[in-house]
Amino acid sequence: MEKKPYYITTAIAYTSRKPHIGNSYEIVLTDAIARFKRMQGFDVFFLTGTDEHGQKIEECAKQAGCSPNDYVDKIALEIKQICDLLNTTYDKFIRTTDEYHIRAVQNIFKKLYEQGDIYKGEYEGMYCVPCEGFYTQSQLSDGKCPECGSETVPAKEEAYFLRLSRYQKRLEEYIENNPDFIFPESRKKEMLNNFIKPGLQDLCVSRTSFKWGIPVTFDEKHVIYVWVDALSNYITALGFDAGENSDLYRKYWPADVHVIGKDILRFHTIYWPIILMALGEPLPKQVFGHPWLLMGSDKMSKSKGNVIYADDLVNFFGVDAVRYYLLSEMPHAADGSLTYSTLIERFNSELANTLGNLVNRSIAMVNKYFDGTLQAPTGTEPIDEELKKFALSASPDVANLMDTFHISDALEVIFDIAKRSNKYIDETMPWILAKDPDKKDRLGTVLYNLIECIRFTAVLISPFMPETSKEILEQIGCDINTFDSLNEFGAIVPGCKVVSEPKPLFSRLDPEKALAEIEFLQEKEENSPTIEGLAQISIEDFSKIDLRVAEIVDCKPVKRAKKLLELTLNDGTPKPRTVVSGIAPWYSPEQLVGRKVVLVSNLKSAVLCKIRSEGMILAADCSEDDVRVLFVDDMPPGVKIR
Repeated sequence: MEKKPYYITTAIAYTSRKPHIGNSYEIVLTDAIARFKRMQGFDVFFLTGTDEHGQKIEECAKQAGCSPNDYVDKIALEIKQICDLLNTTYDKFIRTTDEYHIRAVQNIFKKLYEQGDIYKGEYEGMYCVPCEGFYTQSQLSDGKCPECGSETVPAKEEAYFLRLSRYQKRLEEYIENNPDFIFPESRKKEMLNNFIKPGLQDLCVSRTSFKWGIPVTFDEKHVIYVWVDALSNYITALGFDAGENSDLYRKYWPADVHVIGKDILRFHTIYWPIILMALGEPLPKQVFGHPWLLMGSDKMSKSKGNVIYADDLVNFFGVDAVRYYLLSEMPHAADGSLTYSTLIERFNSELANTLGNLVNRSIAMVNKYFDGTLQAPTGTEPIDEELKKFALSASPDVANLMDTFHISDALEVIFDIAKRSNKYIDETMPWILAKDPDKKDRLGTVLYNLIECIRFTAVLISPFMPETSKEILEQIGCDINTFDSLNEFGAIVPGCKVVSEPKPLFSRLDPEKALAEIEFLQEKEENSPTIEGLAQISIEDFSKIDLRVAEIVDCKPVKRAKKLLELTLNDGTPKPRTVVSGIAPWYSPEQLVGRKVVLVSNLKSAVLCKIRSEGMILAADCSEDDVRVLFVDDMPPGVKIR
């Protein structure tokens, strides 16, 4: 049976600076939905990427002392690396500087102009550089940008405009007749009552005051503005080109859902639908405007000194713990809050205690009482039936919650299975049953029920905590991981073997020590420069870098970090050196042991996934999916490279 297509997208990230953890929430949220849909049997296409044009990029590049192209290359790579670090399963990463996107956007603009939906006029008003938005005086809030609160500057220039007014009535009727188009309901009312019904003004869609953008083919002093450029990525990524559409486009469009921040909902539910209407293309089925992740009670901002990045949190807590916190802490329609104390508390209470202890002690009892072999259940008692009913109700409940984007509520249902299982242990007291030889069958039944509940939990958490899910299933000796397998209780075959020595899924943190360490990361980010660029260095600066030949004497994967390898190096000194390197997607440990590499030996050490890394090995980014380590096999360890 052919799988039903499901197309899901994030908003593309703006390449003005490295994204903080608040920005990264969206990619994790979208990934969890995409993974869940795949688990349900859908043919999922998951798109993310970067928005790389505009005046702000020009200014950032100038401050960084490099070209806009070099600047966006650097930031786009950082954004992609964060997506990979967070273990997201996007199918395509689009950049608006990609040639196919540029060509398609130019054709879209030309088509809209030729059919009269875009016309030339003159813009006069106020402009906000951070938001890249034009506003009339009446739209300003105390003279400042109504979106971000920044100062605006007067702007007057020749421009092309999109006739929003031509499609106002049609859009209003569409939203009224398609109640699920804008989600949640409160956002729909906001769009209708605050923006559409008061009257839509035609939208400026080109600029002449900067050059870093896609040129209008028939009037090259104009560059195409963000609304047509960035928003079109959702169809250009599928091969749409103003009439010459690909099989991929025909298969997946319209999108099932655009997952975006609530602050850009207006652009996706007014400007984007009107562009599609003008093109004669279907509208996306749904636009989900998710809330913000705040730092305490404030929106994260470099200027406020409350920014922290995903890589810092992942290196400290592990990727699945960060994914769990982001997805479970965010309410359905209200802003969520990141506080380090809450993160540490939930890590200990929910991950280490509720989930980790359940898995660890259940496996330990199977080993202790049955030599690690799962027994066939014999007979049943009311308490067993109640437990089974509880577990069986979880998958339909989770599916319903995921369909309406109640992500944190879905996770709560899943963790309730673990909580109920822990209670079941207290109620049945296996350690007491083990003392009575006549109760051995009952003991086997209890432990079977526990391991099956653990399987239910592992399967259901896989979209949210994929590596933890795999590890749990490996520890209980089970590979039955499909969503359909949750329709019945008892899928695990008796006689399977659990792991002989269960490893803790999450080791408890000392709250005081953990808080001190994580706050150090905060201070580090506060003191780092705002503009990250490609500034030149002097020969004196370069001479400070100590490059040495080092032989890889041992290599192993880093637990719960699929992209990292732990290398043990001989750099010519008596003491071996440990380096953590993100080259696992391209090299296996067997390919590396015995090879000689270039080591940055005087790099300040850093803790990555709880391993202290004492340097860095050099590798070349040959392409997006091709990284090659620089090998120097004909040189002895310790030789200095000049």
